[in-house]
Amino acid sequence: MKKIGYKNSFKQLALYLALGLSFTAQAQTADKPVSLKLSSWVPAQHPLNPALQAWADDLKAASGGTITSTLFPSEQLGKAFDHYDMAKDGIADFSYVNPGYQPGRFPIFSALSLPFLINNAKSGSAAVDAWYRPYAAKEMKDIHFCFAFAHDPGTFHSRKKILLPSDIKGMKIRPATATIGQMVTLLGGTNVQASAPESRDMLERGVAEAITFPWGSISLFGIDKVVKYHMDTPLYVTPFIWAMNKDKYDAMSASQKKAVDSHCTSDWAEKVSSSWADFEMNGRTKLAADPNREVYKLTPEQLTDWKQATQPLEKLWAEDVKKRGEDPVALMSSLRQTLAKYKALIQ
Repeated sequence: MKKIGYKNSFKQLALYLALGLSFTAQAQTADKPVSLKLSSWVPAQHPLNPALQAWADDLKAASGGTITSTLFPSEQLGKAFDHYDMAKDGIADFSYVNPGYQPGRFPIFSALSLPFLINNAKSGSAAVDAWYRPYAAKEMKDIHFCFAFAHDPGTFHSRKKILLPSDIKGMKIRPATATIGQMVTLLGGTNVQASAPESRDMLERGVAEAITFPWGSISLFGIDKVVKYHMDTPLYVTPFIWAMNKDKYDAMSASQKKAVDSHCTSDWAEKVSSSWADFEMNGRTKLAADPNREVYKLTPEQLTDWKQATQPLEKLWAEDVKKRGEDPVALMSSLRQTLAKYKALIQ
């Protein structure tokens, strides 16, 4: 009798499992197909695009095939400066956003652009996302926040050698973010506003004399053809977000939302940034091997001068954050603690 009971119990368990799988399959089958437009403003050959495509492919699998995506690189859906509003307005369902292109709009997020703060893009991207995620719902309430990440540290690339903060005085420079633009102004330079795809033209025509940019992308955007000198120090990172249109998210089924949520995490922030980080680091090696250009390191004394000269930027950031009713001391303390936890803090 015990043996028969065991068999019956096993059969019942198998039946329940089969029914459960059947109900899951039916739920996924019942989900309406969703087609997503993903917008990326970097060129098609940029290493970020394959990472975004891999993200989209994994999302498709997680949704049981009900969420499909088409990636539009090279500003096909709109200019780089417009990508936050493109996600907000539904021109794109997901968009790759540089919030630093819009000065003053996202003061909390701009802390991530402060110089001499983040030392790498891999664990640094996970740290960036983990720190900013609690603030995104308030500061970026127009969109559905997916994740934040960063490129590998960038630096000055210029037509003339820049060694000291005083060398910036009188120079025309294209900054990566609004915060780096503040740095240029603080040091007596003039900002030339241009998106990454427009930057080579600015330098080629002499409208700008220098640019802050990551290493590998200098060659990708053709900027290596118009600059010769490269300061070899991790000056800053540019933080980005992967933003989703809120209406598109809200219209999804519960299971589809769950699939999206599982792809909007700090782990995915690091995954998406990693191949790009490798590309940028390889770019530095390539430029350093070119005998027709100069890749130079700063002395410890020069580096100290830079850190001291740029310290007022944190005070400017703190004042801006205070105006929005936030506590800059608490924000900066938590940011540094998070970066240290992920081993991404410049000491």
